[in-house]
Amino acid sequence: MTLTSTVLGTPDPRGLARFYAELLGREVATDEPGWVTLGPGGPGLSFQLETDHVPPTWPQGPGDQQMQLHLDVEVDDLVAATGFAQSLGARVAEFQPQDDVRVMLDPAGHPFCLYTSG
Repeated sequence: MTLTSTVLGTPDPRGLARFYAELLGREVATDEPGWVTLGPGGPGLSFQLETDHVPPTWPQGPGDQQMQLHLDVEVDDLVAATGFAQSLGARVAEFQPQDDVRVMLDPAGHPFCLYTSG
């Protein structure tokens, strides 16, 4: 068995794919109605149309939509990467559990983390 991709549900697959393509320096490889993938290089990342998408709540409280996964993105400069992600449409999450990690929310509300390894 081979894991080939992580798939994020969104009401706007093309828009979210463009966001992550810019953020990660990748290209849109497949662009079909309801399904968009990034390529080449890096782990597989795809975006699927979910017309009734409900963004997860971070951090989750009782009765909130639960986060199913998040993406970790290693960066060289946390401050610069945070600003760049914001310029593309991401938001800084209100709750930040660590000083050396920045929890962000993509345009569809999926959490992702920016971090430095050093």
